[in-house]
Amino acid sequence: MTSTDRLDQPRELRRTLRPHYDREAFGRLSEEIARFLGTARFLVYMTVFVGIWGLWNVFAPELLRFDPYPFIFLTLMLSLQASYAAPLILLAQNRQADRDRVQYEQDREAAERNQAEIEYLTREIAGLRMALSEVATRDYLHSEVQRLLEELRERR
Repeated sequence: MTSTDRLDQPRELRRTLRPHYDREAFGRLSEEIARFLGTARFLVYMTVFVGIWGLWNVFAPELLRFDPYPFIFLTLMLSLQASYAAPLILLAQNRQADRDRVQYEQDREAAERNQAEIEYLTREIAGLRMALSEVATRDYLHSEVQRLLEELRERR
């Protein structure tokens, strides 16, 4: 029996060459990137970048041009950016959907508790109304005392 088979012994630490990443940190980073990709600032930056790229490769001296007119390299760069942006946006949406699901569940539980409290208070109010209907009011007592006084006067 080896030490990995025994439950009363700690496992030996093994160093693996497998890459490790923190899913939560990666998710937060992807949300920040997706949030940035959805801003006007990003659109302005991309427009300026593409404009400078195009102007440089059209009007710069021949020796300094690195991507001639059909701008194949620019197309590759934009495709690469889009291929990374789409999964990052989907990951951010999935994380938001998970948070929304948890929030919905908490809201539903709070609504159920509120409904139960409302029903309890409604029953309590109904019970109080029934109890008050059986309680002698001041007007009722006054009328009864008046009736008894009249009976006593009639007997005399």
